[in-house]
Amino acid sequence: MTTFSNDLACTRFSTILGDMYAAASDQGLVGLWFHDQRHLPAQLSSDLPDPLWRMDDKHPVLTKARDQVREFLDGKRRDFDLPLDISAGTPFQRSVWQALLNIPTGKTTTYGALARQLGKTQAMRAVGAAVGRNPLSLAVPCHRVLGQDGSLTGYAGGLPRKTALLTLEGALAGGISDVSDVSKN
Repeated sequence: MTTFSNDLACTRFSTILGDMYAAASDQGLVGLWFHDQRHLPAQLSSDLPDPLWRMDDKHPVLTKARDQVREFLDGKRRDFDLPLDISAGTPFQRSVWQALLNIPTGKTTTYGALARQLGKTQAMRAVGAAVGRNPLSLAVPCHRVLGQDGSLTGYAGGLPRKTALLTLEGALAGGISDVSDVSKN
């Protein structure tokens, strides 16, 4: 289970793939979510915002995250340079999220290969669940993980966004050429 601190700065910003939320602790960026994705924290998805998650459009980590996300989606940035705080996950989730950081831009891997890399050959489903719970979309590149047969499978932000991201990175031949179409789905 992913449990976040109660004292976080948050912001919401627009991108060509749809609005995103970002949240930061004193240690770094703890979350980067599409506004309509699965596993969005209740503190953000509620009609009654959590008073302990304060909106702060000027927080330095959040402004840097917003700027880097937009640069990435505009094709002007290949990698993120953000302080990350992945302490909210379980030890297993954190190990999976760390492994995701090693997948280079423009490359993909499979859930099975990720499980083998972690020395958990029988834990493909657990690895998949941890990938699906990644709270740092884009910055921790869970969109670069494919099914065993190379098929596009699960992405909390939706398969159209996953396709757009992989196409943008050059990891897919063909696919969506105008990523702005994805935010309309």
